Amino acid sequence: MPKLRPVAVASALAAAALLSACATGPEPVSSVAVFDAAAFAWSTVPGNAMVSGRLAYAGGGRSWSCAGSVGLTPETPWTRQRFQTLYGSTERAAIPAAVVRARSVTEATSDYQGFVRSETCDRQGRFRFTGLPAGSWFLITPVTTEGSEPVVLMRRVTTRGDLVTEVTLD
Repeated sequence: MPKLRPVAVASALAAAALLSACATGPEPVSSVAVFDAAAFAWSTVPGNAMVSGRLAYAGGGRSWSCAGSVGLTPETPWTRQRFQTLYGSTERAAIPAAVVRARSVTEATSDYQGFVRSETCDRQGRFRFTGLPAGSWFLITPVTTEGSEPVVLMRRVTTRGDLVTEVTLD
């Protein structure tokens, strides 16, 4: 049996270490948020916070109006991922409704809908949500103007304690 020289052994070990550092390993698993009703539980606790908002969107130099209700959705890992996919942001967006509908997301469960609050805009485009706990939320409302396709406005808002969070959707 041939004798191994210490230098040759050290060189072989160094080469093996170098090659193993180049190995790519398994592909990283993409993190997909799973709907978890427990993550929404905070939003069901009665609170004294309020969101008071108004619509002031003027896309295309036109005046827009609420086209239905304003939705207030609790922020959770699942809704954050969903809104990033639908609106391309988790902070704010103004996206044509057709684009939002065309984007692919995991189907919303009926359980999810139970956590979404809804209010209607008045004639001046104002809306109000009361009795909210402190936390982060997503406001969503479709808006229309004559001769244009509807646009969906989205804005992330944070409520705190007994405070009123004023929001202008522009």
